Amino acid sequence: MSIDPAAETARWLATISPEDLERAVAYTRGGHWLLLWGAVVSIVVAWIIIRTGVLSGIRDRLERRRKRPKLVSLVVGVTWVLMDFVLTLPWAIYQGWWRETQYGLTEQPLAGWLTEALMDAAITVVFLGLLIVGLYAIIRHARRLWWAWGAGLTAVAVVFMLIVSPIFIEPLFNDYTPAPDGPMRDAVVELAHATGTPDDKIYIYNGSKQSDRYTANVSGLFGSARVAMSDVMFAKGADLAEVRGVVGHEMGHYVHMHSLWMTGIMILLAGLAFWLIDRLFPLAKRLLGANREGDISDPAGLPVLAAIGAVIGLLLTPVTNTMIRLIETDADQFSLVHANEPDGLSKALIKTAEYRAPSPSAIEEILFYDHPSVENRIRMAMEWKATHPAGAPAARPTP
Repeated sequence: MSIDPAAETARWLATISPEDLERAVAYTRGGHWLLLWGAVVSIVVAWIIIRTGVLSGIRDRLERRRKRPKLVSLVVGVTWVLMDFVLTLPWAIYQGWWRETQYGLTEQPLAGWLTEALMDAAITVVFLGLLIVGLYAIIRHARRLWWAWGAGLTAVAVVFMLIVSPIFIEPLFNDYTPAPDGPMRDAVVELAHATGTPDDKIYIYNGSKQSDRYTANVSGLFGSARVAMSDVMFAKGADLAEVRGVVGHEMGHYVHMHSLWMTGIMILLAGLAFWLIDRLFPLAKRLLGANREGDISDPAGLPVLAAIGAVIGLLLTPVTNTMIRLIETDADQFSLVHANEPDGLSKALIKTAEYRAPSPSAIEEILFYDHPSVENRIRMAMEWKATHPAGAPAARPTP
């Protein structure tokens, strides 16, 4: 039986109530403004840190008798990370907890959120502190080409985190329980066999601890993949068709090595950002009144680098969003090919519309969306459905 993809897409979108749609649009468009205000907060915090003179004072004390570039980079870097965390904490609470609570996207108490924020800060201090030492060593020795070597260091750091995070970091924040035997696990194992994804690590984790968002992921590299489904999926009634559609999408990220593709893109963008920072540092230093800080090789100038980086990051948002949208589209296509669950995938996508307005304008999607819009993704699924017979009875949308 032939179907009309446009009519089927409209039918799926009609399952969203007007109240839910209005709330999703308000949340999404408010999030667009957060990008701008986040950059402003970063610049203001950088200015405050510079005005305190704490970093330059630490540098002067450590170098009072002799040069200690590595020690200065480490101590100044750690101090900057801690000061930045404390000064941006009110904004982080608003953005990461209060706003999510107001829109019904989390039930986590503030105490729990703060505990996890402190844990994350501790990890960041260790990881970013070492990264800062490496970056300033590169700046001192590579001179004019430090920005290129800095991009390489970024790539190493990203790959390291991709390997380490699922094993050591993510379990600190959530409990990962092996999926119980039954039809759901069997369906995931079957799909893993069909796609070449490792099938020995299939977990359900308590994602509802932090968020009410419907989500899953496949993390890990080089045969170490772990399939992890948030318990929110099942609290919101995910059926086998949904599980196959969603997990098929996540397996597409693993099989097509999207994390490594994104790492490659990040190398290029990091190189561009570092090159711009190198050129803009003297101007930004004057504008921020960083009179006690030296040239770009002085770790006390970290707030200047952070301020420039905030502006560059904001301007590059459409570029990074476009890259991610292409990858997400490829993962959807992978799911449709291997799971062949266009209705299951569509049903799951409707449940993500509560935090991502489903039908933005084309320019809004290009500028602000790091995933294709729900409407476009469902339309692609319905176009697939129109030309490929379903392997199982489809889940019909019910307004």
